[in-house]
Amino acid sequence: MIKFTKMHGLGNDYVYIDCTKIQEIKDESYLAQFVSNRHLGIGSDGLILICKSDIADFKMKMYNSDGSRAEMCGNGIRCVGKFVYDKGLTQKEVITIETLAGVKTLELNIEQKKVTKVKVDMGEPIFNPKEVPVISEEKPVLNLELEALDRTFRFTCVSMGNPHAITIVDDVEKFDVEKYGPLLEKNEHFPKGVNVEFVEIINKEKIKMRVWERGSGETLACGTGASAVAVASSLKGYTNRDVEIELLGGTLYIHWSKEDNHVYMTGSATEVFQGEIEINI
Repeated sequence: MIKFTKMHGLGNDYVYIDCTKIQEIKDESYLAQFVSNRHLGIGSDGLILICKSDIADFKMKMYNSDGSRAEMCGNGIRCVGKFVYDKGLTQKEVITIETLAGVKTLELNIEQKKVTKVKVDMGEPIFNPKEVPVISEEKPVLNLELEALDRTFRFTCVSMGNPHAITIVDDVEKFDVEKYGPLLEKNEHFPKGVNVEFVEIINKEKIKMRVWERGSGETLACGTGASAVAVASSLKGYTNRDVEIELLGGTLYIHWSKEDNHVYMTGSATEVFQGEIEINI
């Protein structure tokens, strides 16, 4: 039997397992696919394992719903912060989490001995095409034109530890994300695939966005995606460095600092329920 906790950050939901005290899970990819299935499993956008770390307070191992490993998840890492504090794995209010995208620092907002919001230092945005990665001669990539079915899109490409491609649309609520998202995610210009953000600029302080996540499909929110969108929109002069981003699942607040060039993301983290699964892994 394996104990798990279902959590979400603005509706971007994952199954969380404390691996700091249990034996290594042999097939993490299969487990991710099993628990993510919304009809035959628990139902989630993926699986996040919380493990011991030699270089940080904890290590986060993240898998998409299709079983593929992901570098980072902004909504997921906020929930990791809530998990380790609320369940007594740490008493620190500032913690570090090891990810495939580097070590991230979290500031926990505590109310009545529970974490309600988390501020995450997402690090510096990456613009070098080879590091995003994206195939383009442009540096940075601000105007990558790609065709998908009957439309031509123009993308700004940024990595926040994982690859993002951001494009502006007129009415994001009516935009057919499921029609274009899968094709753009696997476009040949993105050697490792890409998370695709469709964005509507409201004003200098507010953005609406929807996201097609690599390996998961459309999700209600994406923290790294929101961070990339804030950077891209500021870089192109559409918004200020402080911006409120409205996603399907709620709102994230992003600050791109002039002082250290780091992106800071603040948002909620919510526990849904706990349970146990019996599975041979």
